Amino acid sequence: METIETKVAKALLSIKAVFFRPEEPFTWASGIKSPVYCDNRLILTAPEERITVETAIAETVKKEYPDCEVLMGTSTAGIAHAAIAAHLLGMPMGYVRSGAKDHGRQNQIEGRLEKGQKVVVIEDLISTGGSVIEVVNVLREAGAEVLGIVSIFTYGMQKGLDRLAAAEVKNVSLTNFDCIAKVAAEQGYIKPEDIERLIKFRNNPSDESWIH
Repeated sequence: METIETKVAKALLSIKAVFFRPEEPFTWASGIKSPVYCDNRLILTAPEERITVETAIAETVKKEYPDCEVLMGTSTAGIAHAAIAAHLLGMPMGYVRSGAKDHGRQNQIEGRLEKGQKVVVIEDLISTGGSVIEVVNVLREAGAEVLGIVSIFTYGMQKGLDRLAAAEVKNVSLTNFDCIAKVAAEQGYIKPEDIERLIKFRNNPSDESWIH
């Protein structure tokens, strides 16, 4: 039986939400050369793959966080995924802004959240983990009990793993860099010999020796 991480990996690759191009690297805003491009917003415009991903999020919440009472999406990419998964689960949802509004009630957390409620954060992508940990901290400061995170994809970078551990927050990703690289090679998106280069990038993004 196919695992969730393999099923989701195939879905993301098929719509180029995660797209490997080791021969023509992308350049990140930081200037780092990357063999991978990730845009999970593309899931929303692909109905079949969307069902696969959102069902997987809902099932993961039920399995990993059975006491969850509220889903909270990260702004902006996690909002739609949190909303759809919450609908499937019959559960309340809200989202956390990147900063408080400068008007109205000046909310940073949108949607009703009571102190003590058990929350799971829905995130589309984790690389270094900084942005999702900020969301966790905002929710904790508001009195929520953050059970953990469900993310669609994680690079598994050491910096991200260390930050999550330091913040004492659990993350469960539907799929990950290593799994997607393996499936990409099996399905002919990349050459099998590219996997070693991709893992080398993942282990140290600032070292560009993998390009050659």
